[in-house]
Amino acid sequence: MRLDVVTIFPEYLEPLDVSLVGKARARGQLNVHVHDLRAWTYDRHNTVDDTPYGGGPGMVMKTGPWGDALDSVLADGYETGSREPVLIVPTPSGRPFTQELAVELSERPWLIFTPARYEGIDRRVVDEYAARMPVYEVSIGDYVLAGGEAAVLVVTEAVARLLPGVLGNAESHQDDSFAPGAMANLLEGPVYTKPPEWRGRGIPDVLLSGHHGKIARWRRDEALKRTTRNRPDLIESCDPKAFDKKDREMLSILGWAPDPEGVPHGRFWRRTDGVEE
Repeated sequence: MRLDVVTIFPEYLEPLDVSLVGKARARGQLNVHVHDLRAWTYDRHNTVDDTPYGGGPGMVMKTGPWGDALDSVLADGYETGSREPVLIVPTPSGRPFTQELAVELSERPWLIFTPARYEGIDRRVVDEYAARMPVYEVSIGDYVLAGGEAAVLVVTEAVARLLPGVLGNAESHQDDSFAPGAMANLLEGPVYTKPPEWRGRGIPDVLLSGHHGKIARWRRDEALKRTTRNRPDLIESCDPKAFDKKDREMLSILGWAPDPEGVPHGRFWRRTDGVEE
């Protein structure tokens, strides 16, 4: 995978040299290029922003530097054999970045990031390149950052670990929170390692039993417990058909049941009577 980032703060992307992402780069699994947007400015002050049309506070990033920068990145990528680029625009007004989207992006050969500052990039830049390639406007949460570089690091970390050969165990991400499949709408439960007792605290006996079926069921139940406690909205949005008989039994203990018969959306609702935590 090739990954390009255009930014006015290249030093912000230095974490891409460490941990799993750094190792993936060293092995040639991830080809990262970080570009300074100011290299495509032509005035003495290297100006990348201007006042917004229509007035209002803040500044808007200009079309000229961004257009020239992206044209240059695209030309270099095509010359070196990269194919099918995708433009990723970090913005709090974008679609939520999810594990499902991380999986989708991990299957793309070339990602180009445009982390903005100030009030964002002149909209015409996004519209221009949307006519040439897929554009993903993504948000990493319902909050506003000073710039999009932190979002680039988040998305890259989530995507890079899904590339073949990056993780030591290729199957380790299959049980992650939100992983497509059985964990799509669940949070991963607690995990434990040696020693078996620490400061008077042990670990659940089932994890020492060697019974793989019981261990799998315990982990599933713990995922259900954590999800209903921390993210009840995920359970509420689930199709009840996604849960088997044992799941339903645990959800019932936790105070959840499918909507009454005849309710059109067929989702889960929470009973509040007669249930103890």
